[in-house]
Amino acid sequence: MDRQRLIGVVITVASAFGFASGTIVARPVYAAGVDWLGFLTWRFVFGAALSWLWVAAWPASRAALRRLERRQVTIAVSLGLLFTLNAGTYFAGLQWIPASLAGVIVYIYPVLVAVLASRFTQGLGGPRPWIALGITMVGVLLALGGIPAVDRPPLLGIVLVMSGGAIYSVYIILSARLSGERSDRLGRETDPGRATASAAVTTALTMTGTMVMYLIVATLAGTHFLPAAIPASAWPGLFAGGALGSFLAIQAFYAGSRRIGAANAALVSTVEPVFIVSMAAIFLGEHLAPLQLAGAALVIVGVVIAQTGAARGGPQPARPMDAETAG
Repeated sequence: MDRQRLIGVVITVASAFGFASGTIVARPVYAAGVDWLGFLTWRFVFGAALSWLWVAAWPASRAALRRLERRQVTIAVSLGLLFTLNAGTYFAGLQWIPASLAGVIVYIYPVLVAVLASRFTQGLGGPRPWIALGITMVGVLLALGGIPAVDRPPLLGIVLVMSGGAIYSVYIILSARLSGERSDRLGRETDPGRATASAAVTTALTMTGTMVMYLIVATLAGTHFLPAAIPASAWPGLFAGGALGSFLAIQAFYAGSRRIGAANAALVSTVEPVFIVSMAAIFLGEHLAPLQLAGAALVIVGVVIAQTGAARGGPQPARPMDAETAG
């Protein structure tokens, strides 16, 4: 494995840890009396603020911001609006679903990324992604079947969490297209510094779009999200959600996927449910039953099957991003 690919893998693992921690810190925030909409509003306020501070701190990122065209800004902000749906459905469902189980259910998304990548970016051809999707769905059913009927979460919560995974898979593919990744080539930056700078700017714009949307929705919904209405005990979780679950997670995923491709980044993110289940056991006292663990293992097996093997059309050389799609 070459050095830049190794760096991409490490960055993507950091992203998986960030997303996993966002799931864990939501629980104490909910327990403090802040609902999912208030949590997400502040999560992206902090996340967007940290992202712009990061852009301002590095000359390369400021230069990448100046290179952006209006069309690229529009697309990046639009991706942020799409991320509103992904985060909203997942964290709304998390009100009813244990964090460890939600981490397993939502993990249908890497397989969906493989299915979509086979059509829209560089991915596997043939039946492999579809076989993996079937295996993954069996794993999800086993994970749900391991819950006693009396403790089984409501169907709405399950549907919301699965919807979050499906929307996130679309978000990843669109992000890859924005990065210049196509079905006939893996269009990532040959200059690692420029790739990182572009990822920083894209993250800041995306999170700004998400933040603005949540501020609007929270205001229209009458959610008590102003600082005076937030219990003091909720602020550490809100900041951690913004710093780890938004800023670190999204920035690192962009930077990692630009080095190794969206489908490979989703494969590396297989460690995310492991992080979630482990942290849920340590910090929340949650444990999966043996049948649920078997289901989680099947989900991971499905992800690996979906995203390993020769890429469709054979390996493609990396090329610099087009001026039209850089950013």
